[in-house]
Amino acid sequence: MSTSSALTVLVVGATGATGRHVVSQLLQKNHNVRAIVRSKDRLLSSLGHILGKDLDNDSSQLQITEAAILDLSDDDLQKQVEGCDAVVQTLGHNMTFKGMYGKPRKLVTDSFRRLTNAIEATKSSRPTDGKNMRVILMGSDGVTHPDGTTDDKRPLSERVVLSIIRALVPPHRDNEAAAKYIYKDIGTDKSFEWTVVRPTDLIDAEKISKYVTHEKPVGGLFGDNTVSRINVASFFVDLLTSDDLWQTWVYKFPVVHNAEEKVASSK
Repeated sequence: MSTSSALTVLVVGATGATGRHVVSQLLQKNHNVRAIVRSKDRLLSSLGHILGKDLDNDSSQLQITEAAILDLSDDDLQKQVEGCDAVVQTLGHNMTFKGMYGKPRKLVTDSFRRLTNAIEATKSSRPTDGKNMRVILMGSDGVTHPDGTTDDKRPLSERVVLSIIRALVPPHRDNEAAAKYIYKDIGTDKSFEWTVVRPTDLIDAEKISKYVTHEKPVGGLFGDNTVSRINVASFFVDLLTSDDLWQTWVYKFPVVHNAEEKVASSK
């Protein structure tokens, strides 16, 4: 079963390398998008490049709020999620020294916590049609499933590398904390449903191609598999528009690869 009516989706991190593809693909499928970004001009420029046309700054299909999500008040954030069918967070740290080691250290976790709190605070205003809001968080296949049992144990060499990364790279700790928060603190008894998508090594591509999904990481930590950002965005949109696909991955941590990749064994 697929969703035929237009959705309203809030995208946080819309100017990022993956987020801009999420927005463009939703617009191409005639869905409505709300985006919270630091730079409206940067988003419109990126979308114009992807879509091959200039977008109307006042488009009724695209509503842009120019702000840092952590600077929005609780009331403002609740207004952003009101009336939405889904929320997608592709927000990440800039891979600069300031982005990785400056504040906010817990950008991903704190933003996601505020979003989910806003969703819960507005649950009484949502339709009582038995269909919960869908929430997608973008993670990484370097982040282990918080249940400690779903993922296979990585080789010693990879566990050592991850320990070093965890100690030296705050964004990795932030992604781990966000995964732990959604799994252990949110759980499955809220007014929304969620999934955490874990892409493998990200690359750029011009066109959507076939992708494959797995319940857990497969292959080595580095270099065995890749996935294009445009394919990750395609998986997000498919999750939002296909009830069957959503039911397959709800409350799970799917890993996504390009289909043409050869999945190498990590053992």
